[in-house]
Amino acid sequence: MIRLSRERSVYSLSADAPPAVRVRLGETVELETADCFAGQVVAPGRAPAAIDGERINPATGPVFVEGAGPGDVLAVFVERIEVAGRGVMAVSPEFGVTRDRFRETVFEVVEIEQGIVMLRGGVRVPIEPMIGVIGVAPSGAPVACGSPGAHGGNMDTRLIGEGATVYLPVSAPGALLAAGDLQALMGDGEICGTGVEVAGRVTLRVDVRRGLEVTNPLVETPEVVATIALAETLDEAADRATLDMAELLATRLGLPAAQASMLMSAAGRLRVSQVVDPLKTARFEMPKAILASFGGDLI
Repeated sequence: MIRLSRERSVYSLSADAPPAVRVRLGETVELETADCFAGQVVAPGRAPAAIDGERINPATGPVFVEGAGPGDVLAVFVERIEVAGRGVMAVSPEFGVTRDRFRETVFEVVEIEQGIVMLRGGVRVPIEPMIGVIGVAPSGAPVACGSPGAHGGNMDTRLIGEGATVYLPVSAPGALLAAGDLQALMGDGEICGTGVEVAGRVTLRVDVRRGLEVTNPLVETPEVVATIALAETLDEAADRATLDMAELLATRLGLPAAQASMLMSAAGRLRVSQVVDPLKTARFEMPKAILASFGGDLI
């Protein structure tokens, strides 16, 4: 297995970024990651005066995937996510849906013991580790790791945990994959702007899917297939995720538009991933158990 230290972090995804490491198709790579604040928050309380706002949402990489090129779809299987024993949360007047309720930024350090997140008030919640930032080099200008897009990036989607496969459209030679912003626990929406942000390690296996045409990310878990869409408003993102799923059902399973729409309306799940980043993220999930009755593979 190839390992990459969090010292090899980037703060934007770019086709011009020099590769930190190279892997072949089918290989696994372990990425050590910092938390979304790059380890700058070490104690609870008000925002540290010395915090560097430019060092937010680092992603480890980029990983050059030999054999992946423009027009391909990179398949990234999440084999394992290991999280540190301490996480960070924050509320702020500068970000999050609840920002108007606060006059200053306040950080909380959250202990994680034996797979349990220890929240204030004696609340104990089992961890559900996920990857907040995972993406490839975008087409065009670099995109900050704090923002999502068609290339992936800061999608903050709870489905991206162990056992998930993320499908990303490739725009640059080698794809230039990077990942970071792990969460030990995050609710849909990430409404205060943070989940339980943690450092950790992720083990990823990479491959390509040729013949699968996607313009936005897809996520597959053992239970569902989901289209992921990003837009300036949640309404736009929800519409795009829904239409992407309708198109996927038509092109991959050959379903007529009316049948696909009725199936989605009866059994699909339109959900919010996050509402706090520069672009909002929505997803449309279809249960694989229902799709299996059509006899083909959606992805």
